[in-house]
Amino acid sequence: MTTTFPVEVIFALPETQILKQIEVPAGCTVEQAIACSEILKQFPGVDLRKSKLGIFGQFANPDTPVQSNDRIEIYRPLIIDPKEARRIRAKKRC
Repeated sequence: MTTTFPVEVIFALPETQILKQIEVPAGCTVEQAIACSEILKQFPGVDLRKSKLGIFGQFANPDTPVQSNDRIEIYRPLIIDPKEARRIRAKKRC
């Protein structure tokens, strides 16, 4: 009998957010959990080799083992550097 446990896989774009709750086998990695969620079928443009991944806001490698009730996050690239965005907002206030 294979032991399974629940995890969540989440990916968000500015206009939509997808959260999938799935059951994964013990010993499953971040990358395997994402594959099991089939979330990449909805977002074929996402490249896991280039995307940063995390568990509850902490960066994680694709081969990191997941634990029960983990929330696996796929981060999208930043559109603008946060420092540059602050500069732009500061200039608008003046």
